[in-house]
Amino acid sequence: MRNWPSTSTRSISRERSGRIVSTAPEQEALLLNHCAHARFVWNLAVEQHRWWRRGRHSAPGYSEQCHQLAEARATFDWLAAGSSVVQQQALRDFAQAMANYFAGTHRRPTWRKAGRNEGFRIVGTAVTWRVEQVNQRWSRVLVPKVGWVRFRRSRPVPEAKSYRVTRDQADHWHIAFAAVPEPIPGPRTGEVVGIDRGVAVTLALSDGTTYQAPPDHSVKRLQRRLARATEVRASE
Repeated sequence: MRNWPSTSTRSISRERSGRIVSTAPEQEALLLNHCAHARFVWNLAVEQHRWWRRGRHSAPGYSEQCHQLAEARATFDWLAAGSSVVQQQALRDFAQAMANYFAGTHRRPTWRKAGRNEGFRIVGTAVTWRVEQVNQRWSRVLVPKVGWVRFRRSRPVPEAKSYRVTRDQADHWHIAFAAVPEPIPGPRTGEVVGIDRGVAVTLALSDGTTYQAPPDHSVKRLQRRLARATEVRASE
């Protein structure tokens, strides 16, 4: 049994706000470099923590890994050519993933593979200043060391704290903005209610109330489009 929330709650929600259309091959190459650097730094952090055993010194934390990253950038030109913002954010994301793992809320972070987990995240206090609306359908975002990249909005761009650029298996680029939604006030009755999540019934409460999530037909439609795109690539 759990207490019904008696106060307003605020959480981070990630919204997919558009599909990126790279206007030049040079931009796509730079985006791929950002993905490769973020994956490289992430996998190094995974390797460092995999070497830890009982009785050994603790694995390096975020601050120490940032110092190691600075030394690596001073040694390897190919790494220094990338964005330090992208690489440091990969370390910060890994540190948060490890914290979630030790808290028991998530699984242990694992390796990222090329072609599957492609993406990187940009965090800044002025992210909204680097997003401009071009017209009613298109906007553009300023990506470090890439420049202005256009994307087609699928919904209004929120007042975001960060954004994430990803590349799916159909070689399409997407951008998602992380925003804090408006607080949802609870009833503040102090009553206790049990919640059961299911498949046929999304939510069933102990007082007999049920809630049903709306059917998501877009998932099947997108899966069919991905399957067709995969068949086309395989036939080329």
